[in-house]
Amino acid sequence: MQLISSRNVPFIDSQTLELGHAKEALFRDEARGFILYLSNGQPSSNSDERVVFLSIREALIWLNEPSEDWGSFWA
Repeated sequence: MQLISSRNVPFIDSQTLELGHAKEALFRDEARGFILYLSNGQPSSNSDERVVFLSIREALIWLNEPSEDWGSFWA
């Protein structure tokens, strides 16, 4: 597995109104293609982590997203 790209996405927590930083990382795996790892950056008790398998097209879209659209894969 190879790390292709990663980024920190600033957000405001809707419950506490505190600034947070989510983490996103795109990996390339020979067997499964592209894997997007999403983490909200919170301590483990409040952590929200996701793994999304992407096609080549979806990986390119993620890589080329403008910064105002970062975090769009959380929906």
